[in-house]
Amino acid sequence: MPVPHDLFQDLKVSKEEIQQKRTKDPLLDSLINKYSQADAEVVKAETASSDAPSDDVLKKLKEKRLQVKDKIVQQLQASS
Repeated sequence: MPVPHDLFQDLKVSKEEIQQKRTKDPLLDSLINKYSQADAEVVKAETASSDAPSDDVLKKLKEKRLQVKDKIVQQLQASS
């Protein structure tokens, strides 16, 4: 069963640390919101049965999620 990705674990930072940075960095906050939305789309697509998307569509959703995650990493490095 598909589950949402744990962004904080992937980034090796605590949720509290990210929350502090989000309050000071509107771009980071926006990117994390986009990541959550993209992740939810992937999970929804993976759990769909009757209207399941094609493998190509699912791959594009995962690539979109990864691109947002990469931007989050860049933003975190820039603000450090």
